[in-house]
Amino acid sequence: MSAARTDLRRLNTADRAVFVAVCGPLFEGSPWVAERAWARGPFATIDELHAALMGVVAASTDEEKLALVAAHPDLVGRLARQGAVSDLSKTEQTAAGLDVLSADEIARFESYNAAYREKFGFPFVICARQNRKEAILAAFPVRLAHTREEEIAAALVEVGKIARLRLVDAVAEGEKNAAV
Repeated sequence: MSAARTDLRRLNTADRAVFVAVCGPLFEGSPWVAERAWARGPFATIDELHAALMGVVAASTDEEKLALVAAHPDLVGRLARQGAVSDLSKTEQTAAGLDVLSADEIARFESYNAAYREKFGFPFVICARQNRKEAILAAFPVRLAHTREEEIAAALVEVGKIARLRLVDAVAEGEKNAAV
């Protein structure tokens, strides 16, 4: 997925700007996660780097957590259908088959997205790369039954899954000829 892939050794020796350029996009519209994690390095493994990034999220304020969740686009939303989401989001939605929906499926997504936003005040977040459209549609009514606090927690778990997959795409554990 990533056009410029690096390895962990190079990332560990990179300055803050390069680190944020590589790790900032892991968290949709929220480079502050990478900015804060940079000082926690060096990282021995991809797992350790992901844990540090998620530690930043866990230590953030409730407002920052909510902003992180809110930075995600609606699945099959107007912006996604117009191609006005990040390249990573576009690729992830495509991987879940969300780019080839019937008119009925689009209407179902729109209805669920509206009900979800009405109840919680932020977009539905799910790791699209780990799901297909049927599973995502089935998850909406289950998650709509959550309390707001439960749903923020569920959304943050999904954010962590998304970030993990993006991290694996962007950073190799030990490639020799990768460039930052």
